[in-house]
Amino acid sequence: MVMKKIYLSLFIALIGMLSPVQSKAQYYNIVNQAANMLQTAVIGGMSYKGYVDASYVGGLGTLQADFIGVSTTQGFQYANWLFMGAGLGVDLVYSKAGSQYNGTPIGNRGVTTSGVMIPLFTDFRFKFGKPTSTSLVIDVKAGGSFLIGKNYLAIENGYINGSEYFLLKPTIGIRVPVSSNGKRAMNIGLTYQLLTCNYWWYNNSNSGTLNSLGATVSYEW
Repeated sequence: MVMKKIYLSLFIALIGMLSPVQSKAQYYNIVNQAANMLQTAVIGGMSYKGYVDASYVGGLGTLQADFIGVSTTQGFQYANWLFMGAGLGVDLVYSKAGSQYNGTPIGNRGVTTSGVMIPLFTDFRFKFGKPTSTSLVIDVKAGGSFLIGKNYLAIENGYINGSEYFLLKPTIGIRVPVSSNGKRAMNIGLTYQLLTCNYWWYNNSNSGTLNSLGATVSYEW
């Protein structure tokens, strides 16, 4: 631990010597802030944190599907207001295509109106307020999602296949601590989900998006 602090001090001194004299004060502040962040990471100032989320989002627009999902995120609390991590989940997807498909084949391909998707994502959470009090929280998940299985998922007059799709899932809500030190808390918020897709309409191929809106409840520790 002592050696790490010595290396950090030498790092600060080296950059300070390379800074131009006329901008010494400005560069010193920048270097000092960067060094403090680096020191926090190296000596263990940041703390591990985990989340479990349960969400439901309903389809919007022309191409519609409902998602019921559970996911977990593991990462580090870099400051009281910033968490960064990575996670994965399982989404049950229910298409609103209706009984016109009902598992019947289209173009000799098996098509169903329900399926399972696996989202993999990075997660950024921003908190506005003290950890020990109820506060505003913004959660942004971004990554990819994969349709599992050989069957295609019916969407409106076509279907999507098992390719990977871009996922964006922001949530805004409130955080309610359930422990005296504020480390454990419940979160509830309004969630929007955007999922890109390769949309096949009979013999034609088009790209599209699945837009959904709903709610997320999560527990953090």
